[in-house]
Amino acid sequence: MGARNKPRICLVTGTYHPVVGGGESQARALVEGLVANNHGAVVITRRSDGVLPAREFVGSVPVHRLAPSGAGQLKKWGLLFSAGPALMRLRNEYDLIFVSGFGIVGVAAVFAGKLWRKRCVLKADSLGEMSGDYFTAGLARVRLSKASLLFRLFLRLRNAVLRRADAFVAISEEIALEMGANGVATDKIWRIPNSVDADLFCPVSEMDKIATREKLDIPAGARVVVYTGRLVSYKGLPLLLRVWNEIAARNNDVYLLLVGSGSLDIHNCEEELRAFVRDKQLEHSVRFTGSVPNVHTYLQAADIFAFPTENEAFGIALIEAMACGLAVVGTCVGGVKDILRELQNGLIVPPADAGRLKPALEILLNDGGLRQQLGTAARQTVEERYTTTQVVRQYIQLFSIQYGNTLS
Repeated sequence: MGARNKPRICLVTGTYHPVVGGGESQARALVEGLVANNHGAVVITRRSDGVLPAREFVGSVPVHRLAPSGAGQLKKWGLLFSAGPALMRLRNEYDLIFVSGFGIVGVAAVFAGKLWRKRCVLKADSLGEMSGDYFTAGLARVRLSKASLLFRLFLRLRNAVLRRADAFVAISEEIALEMGANGVATDKIWRIPNSVDADLFCPVSEMDKIATREKLDIPAGARVVVYTGRLVSYKGLPLLLRVWNEIAARNNDVYLLLVGSGSLDIHNCEEELRAFVRDKQLEHSVRFTGSVPNVHTYLQAADIFAFPTENEAFGIALIEAMACGLAVVGTCVGGVKDILRELQNGLIVPPADAGRLKPALEILLNDGGLRQQLGTAARQTVEERYTTTQVVRQYIQLFSIQYGNTLS
């Protein structure tokens, strides 16, 4: 490996563009940011859809999609076995391995790094990737539990390997604490949040909001609440609809947008939500958009962002809404606790608490002045801490330090 000023990064991740999701958008933003700063990059991911090519360029970056291809919860484990050979085959095309979401593929990346003398950095995209809680739902499907002897042995051996990575990225304080509690040395943990494209996700004028609503067929005079993200149970959506049923019964000018789909997620509750809306005859005030490529326009058409999640590693959807200048109602869980401050840049409620969620939404629906105040502060929070430029700069610092350690 010849010396060079800027390391070339191999990003390893379970799924990548054109798959739509928070982790996928973060991975692509980082890769594009690295390239814009003259770092070489290559992506290794799984061929999650058989129609996707095994190899292509996304922008100027080569993307290698590995077996097993196609949908299926168990297939994602296949990357544990196919990533190692790919890392070996491509070893002359990168200087440093960066894994986004190391729950499954982290072990292969650490082994490859040690074998080929490449620094390896692991990023947790979800809570529980180190503690094993990340696997709870999957274990239940094969009739195992986190307490089983087999899983505890697997977790112990796996974590012993993972701790040999050269650095870890925690996107929230809660994840950093989890890493430390599972034996990761404090000086290996970097606190780097997720980011948002603050030029794309931005506030618009009232005239532009009206025009956007017309394009999206949203009632012009309605008070619009929006949720964006996967339609999964742990996001608190069944609770949100129960609360909304009561709010809509008392207000004929309110409108709820649910932007996203349940997709293949093991916690998919989309059909349950749609059945509730049909049963309660809420079609006039609730709209399902499905997965859309223009999430930002739905945010720009809304007045309030509802985020009643019960489990959240970070909250990309939250900072996207804040970047658009929306007043938000969020829960005091996971990474959300790092972002929101009560009555400073949003309203905070306990998770799974209808008695607190309903009045919080009603306060914002009825107080335009407070909506404006919180929305302005929310945008300022994003500009100060979460723009893509700021976050990419932190990764470049991390990668440069690690690469310098390789050369020294």
